[in-house]
Amino acid sequence: MAKTVKKLTRPQMVSLPSVAKQLNRRVAAYARVSTGSEQQQSSIEAQQDYYIKLIDFRPDWTFAGLYIDDGVSGTRTEHREGFNQMIQDALAGKIDLIVTKSISRFARNTVDSLSTIRLLKEHGVEIFFEKENIWTFDSKGELMLTILSSVAQEESRSISENITWGKRKRFADGEYAVAYGRFLGYDRGMIINQTEAVIIKKIYFLFLLGMSSYQISSLLTEQGVPTPGGKKNWSHGVIASILSNEKYKGDALIQKHYTVDFISKKQKKNEGELPKYYVTGGHEAIIPPLLHEYVQTERNRRMAYKHGRYSGVHPFLGRIVCENCGAAYRYSSWHSTTYKGQSQILCNRQKRCK
Repeated sequence: MAKTVKKLTRPQMVSLPSVAKQLNRRVAAYARVSTGSEQQQSSIEAQQDYYIKLIDFRPDWTFAGLYIDDGVSGTRTEHREGFNQMIQDALAGKIDLIVTKSISRFARNTVDSLSTIRLLKEHGVEIFFEKENIWTFDSKGELMLTILSSVAQEESRSISENITWGKRKRFADGEYAVAYGRFLGYDRGMIINQTEAVIIKKIYFLFLLGMSSYQISSLLTEQGVPTPGGKKNWSHGVIASILSNEKYKGDALIQKHYTVDFISKKQKKNEGELPKYYVTGGHEAIIPPLLHEYVQTERNRRMAYKHGRYSGVHPFLGRIVCENCGAAYRYSSWHSTTYKGQSQILCNRQKRCK
């Protein structure tokens, strides 16, 4: 009888849950859209319609939701609420497959991109990148992702460097902008907001009458004046910042801070690493320059006291007069065991002044 040799191989183990997932996969889509309000809404509706049709076309797919981030950078994942919610749902077992347009839409940071893909892969969640036609469960998928993610990151770096160069060129030319939502007293284009300018002038006026930053912040809070951020409670730090800000006298110190790198986007105080530029008279002043300089001198004088404590004695007391009767203003404060400290600026003839 002839000798025969038969190779014995271990039967392939098939995971029933895995097969079930392949037969009916819960599929979610991820997209990032532009920032313009009308364009953004149109883009959201268009992508939602596209992905619903795409997923419904496949009988083995079930629509598991559309996750969207509007106008945020792809270089970091921590600020993308839609992206992070999608990852949480995927790790919670609510998603089997994620479909997205391209690697650059998913993430432009190679480290974030690959670590997220591997984490999802460990939990049985696959990603399909339409533009590159890459499935992350494919054996060649990770190699291609590493290469293409690196290309996307370099593209993002190049864009960031071009933007930074443009900003620094504008700084050197004396052009500047501010965060309008947080800069009290001015609207877009450094145009004075007359309503807010009254608050700025009041802060300088109270300071020159002898009040400290703590006392001014307490008074504004008590009077219900909204903060630059629209909140109720003022802090002494905000008052100190307003009193020291050169923009209120029409000038601007440019590049006080700079971005450390394009991935972290962390801001660092410029302590000589990059040039600063000082623009004089670049926009209309709310506070006259000489008065602003006097305030800086007075702030330095007060800070010379031990622990920053200030007695309230001020050379302007007695020199600012009431427009009705000509009497000098005085600064008055009182305390009790029942109520917290109260402060007032009063005309010396307040009982007779009409």
